[in-house]
Amino acid sequence: MIPLAQALVTQPVQIFFIVLAIILFAPLLLNKLKIPHIIGMIVAGVVVGPYGFNILDNDSSFAIFGQVGLLYLMFLAGLEIDMYHLKLNLKRGLFFGILTLLIPLALGILTSVYLLRLDWPTSMLLGAMYASHTLLSYPVAARMGITKAPAVLIAIVGTIIAVIGALLVLAASVSVIREGYFNTIEILWLMAKLLIWAVALLYLFPRLTRYFFKKFSDKVTQYVFILTLVFFAACTAQLIGLEPVLGAFFAGLLLNRYVPLASPLMSSIEFVGNALFIPYFLISVGMMINLRVIANASTLTVAAIMLAVALASKWLPAFIAQKVNKFDRYSRNVMFGLTAAHTAVALAVVTVGYNLGMFDERILNSTIMVILVTCALAPIITAASAAKLKVKMMAEDGDDNIKKTRINNTLIPVANPVTAAALVDIAVLMRNDRGSHNFYALHVRTDNSKSAKAVSQNSLKAAREAGAAADVEIDSLDRYDMNIVTGVLNAIEERDITEVMLGMHRRMTVIDSFFGAKVEQLLRSTNKMLIISRCFIPANTLTRIVVWVPADAQYETGFSRWVRAVARLTRQVGCRIIFCCPGEVQPMIRGVIYTENYGIRCEFKTINSYDDMILLSGEILDDDLFVLICARAQSVSYRSEMSELPSFLQRNFSHHNLMVIYPEQFGEAPQLVSFTDPLASDIASAPSPIFQSLRSSLRTLWRKWR
Repeated sequence: MIPLAQALVTQPVQIFFIVLAIILFAPLLLNKLKIPHIIGMIVAGVVVGPYGFNILDNDSSFAIFGQVGLLYLMFLAGLEIDMYHLKLNLKRGLFFGILTLLIPLALGILTSVYLLRLDWPTSMLLGAMYASHTLLSYPVAARMGITKAPAVLIAIVGTIIAVIGALLVLAASVSVIREGYFNTIEILWLMAKLLIWAVALLYLFPRLTRYFFKKFSDKVTQYVFILTLVFFAACTAQLIGLEPVLGAFFAGLLLNRYVPLASPLMSSIEFVGNALFIPYFLISVGMMINLRVIANASTLTVAAIMLAVALASKWLPAFIAQKVNKFDRYSRNVMFGLTAAHTAVALAVVTVGYNLGMFDERILNSTIMVILVTCALAPIITAASAAKLKVKMMAEDGDDNIKKTRINNTLIPVANPVTAAALVDIAVLMRNDRGSHNFYALHVRTDNSKSAKAVSQNSLKAAREAGAAADVEIDSLDRYDMNIVTGVLNAIEERDITEVMLGMHRRMTVIDSFFGAKVEQLLRSTNKMLIISRCFIPANTLTRIVVWVPADAQYETGFSRWVRAVARLTRQVGCRIIFCCPGEVQPMIRGVIYTENYGIRCEFKTINSYDDMILLSGEILDDDLFVLICARAQSVSYRSEMSELPSFLQRNFSHHNLMVIYPEQFGEAPQLVSFTDPLASDIASAPSPIFQSLRSSLRTLWRKWR
C-alpha cells in the first residue's frame, strides 16, 4: 500500500495552493452535477493523493490538519445543538444510541465468526469498527437548516453512545488479546476516568468561559480561548484512553451556552471551520483511500461482506427508531445518512488490530473500501432526504406563512463609536430569523462641522462592522436635522420602523432625569416599540433574564411583539427566563412562546402589585438581565406608580444589567394627547397656519408699538 514514487509536489507553498484550489473548485464543479460538496473533497483527495496521481503526499501536515478538521467538525456539531430540543429528544436518542451500538456489534461479531472465519476476540474488535461512526454528513444537515429536527438530534445522541461503546469494546478486546482474559478492573477504571473527566470539565469550562468573556471582549482573543478549551478537552480525553473526537464534541456541548448562533464569535468559528479545517479533513480522508484494493478477488469478497454489514447494521437501527417514534421515511434516511459514515474511529480500531496481528491486509484493505463507500453514500443520502424533511418541517410549522411575511425594521440610533457595537450586538441577538428583519444604524447631527461629521462616520462604521461580524447587514443613515429627536422620528416614518433600540442615558447632572430628556420626548412622540438597554457584561454570559410585566399588558397592541423579542434573546443566549407578572397575563405569554415554538426554558412567578416588584429587586444578581415592560401614559396598562419607576431604577439598579421596553401602543391610531404637555403630540410638527398668522400679527404690533 506504499506508493512507488515520491509525490510530485513537496514545497509547502505549492501544497497549500493546491489544497486551496481544491477547496475552491471542487464544490463548484460538483454542484453542477448535484453532488454534495463533501464528496468533492474526498474524491479530490483520492485523485491528488498517493494512491491516485501522487501529486501530494499524505504527510504529517495532512495528518495534523486532518485531525484538527475532524475535531473541529465534532466541536461544531456539539456547538450548534439546540440544548432545549436535545433534552426533549434525549430518551429517544439514548434508545437509538443503544440500537446503533448493539446491532452493528452483534452483526459484526456473527458475520466475522461464521463468514470470515475469525476468532471471537478479533470478531469483537471488528464489531467495534462497525458500531463506531462519524458525523461526516452533519454539514449537509446544517446547510439544509434541519439541525433542530428530532431525527438529527437523535442521531447526535446515538453517535455519543456508539463511540463510547465502541471504545469500551476496543479496550476489552485488546485486553483479552494481550492478557489472555477479560480484565474487568481495567474496563471499570476506564469508565471511572470517563466519569471524573466529564464532571471536571462540566465544573471547569462554564466558570472559566464566563470569567474570560467578562474580562476580554476582543473577538480574536475569545476565538483563540474557545479553541484552546476544545483542544484541551480533546487532549485530556486522549490521555485517559478515549478518542479526542469525544472530547471535542463534549467541549461543544459545554460551550454551547456561551456562543449564541447569531453572535460574531459563532460566525468566526463557522467561517474558519467550513473554509479551511473541515475541508482539510475531508481531503485527508480521500488521500487514505486506495482504489487498487478492488483488483484482488479475495479482498473484494471480504470488502463486499463488510460493506453489506456496515450499511445494514446502521440502516436497521434507523428503521426501528422510525417505527417506534412514528417518524416518516425522510427522518429515517437522515438518521441513517448521519450514522452511516465510518472514518476516524473505524480506521483507528482496525489499525490497532492490524498492529497487534489480529487483522491481515485483506481486513485492512476492506476497511478502507468500507470507508470509501460509506463516506460517499452518507452525504448523498442525507442531502436527498434533508431537503424533503426541511420542506415537511416548514409545512408542519404552525402559521409559518404568517411568520415568513412578518417584517421587522429595527432602528439603532448610535451617538458615538464606543457604544455602537454593543447596541448592535443586542439588536442582532433579538433578530427575527423567521421573516424579514432589516437593521438601520442612525446618527443624527445638528451641525455640519468636520468634527460632527467625523463622529457620525466613525459611529456608523462601528455599527456596520459589528453587524458584519455577525453576518448581518446594517444600513447606515447619516442625518442632519434640527434636533436629535426630530431626526429619529423622521427616520422612523421614512423607513417604516417597527422598533427602536436605544442605549441607556447617562446622567450628567443632579437634576438630569434617569432616561434623559431625549428619550422622554421620543416616548411622547412615537407609538413604536422602544427598547432601552444597558449591559455591563457580555450578553452570552447572562445566567437569567428576569422580566417584570404589569397588569393588563396583554391588552396592548405590541404585546406579542415584545414577547417574541425577549424570547428570541433568551433563545440566542441560552439561559432561563423568568416572567414576573399577574396570573391573568401568564397564559397569554405562554401562548405566544408555544405558538412560535421558540423552545426556551421559561418560568413564571406571580406578582400582583408594584410593591412586589420592589421586593423583587433584591433577587436580581449581577449576572442577570432585568427587563421591565413599561407603558406610556394614557395606555391600558399604565399605572400611576410607573411615574416613580425612573427614580426606583436609579436607586436600586444603577449597577445592574437593565433593559426597559416600551411596547408599541395604540396601533396605527394617533397617540392620545395630554393637554398638560404641549409636546405630547409631535415635537417635530410644523406650526399651524393660524398660529403663524397670529405670530406675524403680534410681531407687527410689537414693531409699531416699539
